[in-house]
Parts: sequence; structure tokens; C-alpha cells
Amino acid sequence: MRRMISVAAAQLGPISRDDSRASVIARLLHHMRSAHAKGCELVVFPELALTTFFPRWIIEDEDELDSYCESEMPSPDTEQLFDEAKKLGIGFYLGYGEIDRAEGRKRRFNTAILVDGNGRIIHKYRKIHLPGRAEPDPNYAIQHLEKKYFEVGDLGFTAVRAFGGVLGTCICNDRRWAETYRVLALRGAEMVVLGYNTPTRSFWEEHENPLSDFHNRLSMQAGAYQNCMWVVGVAKAGIEDGAGLIGGSCIVAPTGEIVAQCTTREDELITADCDLDLAAGLKQNLLNFEVNRQIDAYRPITEQAGITPPPEE
Repeated sequence: MRRMISVAAAQLGPISRDDSRASVIARLLHHMRSAHAKGCELVVFPELALTTFFPRWIIEDEDELDSYCESEMPSPDTEQLFDEAKKLGIGFYLGYGEIDRAEGRKRRFNTAILVDGNGRIIHKYRKIHLPGRAEPDPNYAIQHLEKKYFEVGDLGFTAVRAFGGVLGTCICNDRRWAETYRVLALRGAEMVVLGYNTPTRSFWEEHENPLSDFHNRLSMQAGAYQNCMWVVGVAKAGIEDGAGLIGGSCIVAPTGEIVAQCTTREDELITADCDLDLAAGLKQNLLNFEVNRQIDAYRPITEQAGITPPPEE
């Protein structure tokens, strides 16, 4: 019998700075119930799915920053999601801002959790590839301050056995890095689920980037094909507090083909029945890492961060 998992990608339209947690949770619950009605076992929500994308602003007040984050999970506001997941028997991926107070100090992370159909957190990931700047630049009309507000994730790229297969997680900018998918593939991941909040205009650009949607699809399709895995990428999209976010939420097969894709920049749900044995078969036959990878030739990937071109003559 083939190992199948029915997955829903739950794209969100914009979330205003003034929107309450309760109103956002209601939208997530609607997606979850719709996914369950379509027979899905797992619903994937975006990065920072509970709030607006607050790293676009210069925020000096600690209390305001904390208001965009969760100190515990489930939190009083998100408890409904866990209860509904358990009631329906459906799992979910959720991205959010996390406050961690371990070892007597406060740290913030851009975090995602994977919850099973019993409402239990079975996996946590903290974003590793943080884009943007650590300090505001007055020359830019739009800021991107993830490096200022979040610390680099400290949990690594790991996978978990769940939903009849092996799943890995990452967040947004991680999807642009080939190493993300490869490490997760080496951990056995047959599917990677991820959320993103990607601007239509990067902070250093004067105009919207016409290639944003193309690059978004390219990164996920290449990651899926080159690592023989399903990739489920889910956006927060639309004009959010005056700033544009791309959509393009999609479900990509291990062949690199897009099997389902959102067509709007609003709340939208797409689904696909994903054959995990297709991923396993391609891993064994198309690439066969164990037989064909030549790790001695890849040492610069882990031994250096910058570029060292050959010397000039």
C-alpha cells in the first residue's frame, strides 16, 4: 500500500497591525476546518501567522515587540487551535514569534512548530537564515530587521517521523538556501513544510521585483527535485499595512512539478494527496545519496562562509 498524506496549504491574506489575535485565530480555525472537510491530515500555515510582519518597522519599545510574540505554546490565544486539531484529528504547522527565557535571559526567535492530530507539539524549528539588517538604515524607506529582533535559530535542521513518513521544517529565507533541503534530506525528510512572508519589494530596491514570484517557485521546485522530497510552501500575502507580500503558496512534488498553487493574494486553501513512496523511490533510484554523493569534494560548503576566488594572474 502506498504511503499517502493529504496536505492543505493555508495561505493567509494580509494581517493588519491592528488586527486582534482572536480575529487571526478565527481565520486559522476556518482554514483548519475546511482542510478537515477535504480529508486532509495536515494543514500548513505561514511564517509569523499570528501577526503582521512586524520586522518591517523600527520598534524600540520592548513591550510592543513582546506583544507580537508568544512566551509559551500553546498560549492562551492559540489554545483553540490545539483543541480543534485534537477534536478534528488534524495536524498543523504554525509559524510565530517566540520569546524564550531559558537560562535567565530573554531571546526572540522566528519559530515554527509541527503539531500532530492529537494536538501535541512533536517538532520545533527556529529560523536559521535570517535576512535583512541588524540595525535600521535611514536610507531605506522599508526596513527588514529580522537580524535585530531575532536570534539565529539554535535547533538545527532536523526531521521527525509523523503522518506516516519523515517530515522536516524550515521558514521563509531558508528555502532559498540549497543547504537547507540537502541537510533535511540527509535527515531522511520525505516532505518539507515551510511558511514565508516575502515582500514584493526588497528593502534595498526602489521598485517591486518582477522576479519575486519566479524566484519563490524556483527555490522550492529545485529543492524538491534535487532532494527527492515534497515541499509545501505557504505564504502570507497581499498589501499588509501598506507593504506588499507575494503569494504563490504551492505544493511541489519530488519531481519538481507544482501539483497545486494558490492564485490569489488573499486567504486561500489548496490541497494535494502526496505520495511519500514517490519521494522514497526517487531517493533510492534517481540520486541514491549513499552511493553517489562525493562528500570530500563538498568541503568548502561547511569549511567557509565567504567566497574565495582563484588568485589573479
